[in-house]
Amino acid sequence: MEIQIATVKDLPRIKDLAETIWPVCYREIISSEQIRYMLDLIYSQDALEAQLEKGHRFIIVLEGETPIGFASFSKKSKEESTIFRLHKLYVLTTLHTKGVGTFMLNYVCAESKKAGACLLELNVNKYNPAKNFYDKKGFNISKEEVINIGNGYVMDDYVMVKQL
Repeated sequence: MEIQIATVKDLPRIKDLAETIWPVCYREIISSEQIRYMLDLIYSQDALEAQLEKGHRFIIVLEGETPIGFASFSKKSKEESTIFRLHKLYVLTTLHTKGVGTFMLNYVCAESKKAGACLLELNVNKYNPAKNFYDKKGFNISKEEVINIGNGYVMDDYVMVKQL
């Protein structure tokens, strides 16, 4: 496995991975209509470019030439420069439990720490089995939040944090 730093030209690969991963990962948690809405909201070319412009760093994990997962992370804000946010971490579902997520998370933690972070924060759906992954990797729940994302949909999440 290797990490590739994603640029604008790689965003279609990230969108394709999300289109493959999300319907499987979230089918037991949210409706197919909400999955479609969120994919369109978060993973359109314009939305992904806007995330890059806001300072999100995207990575793609490759197995040979094949993309098998992706992540994005950034400083939480200019004011909170020692807190980084893990915005996305997704792996092809056929490769869950194979170490790909750990490989990406270790990279994100190391890069965040190099950039001055002492805390990594993320949101995870309360019913997402990925919460167990984050528990095992040293994240703790700091709070719960419900985020209105429009069109009558919400994200019902835990905010989790890990000391770096």
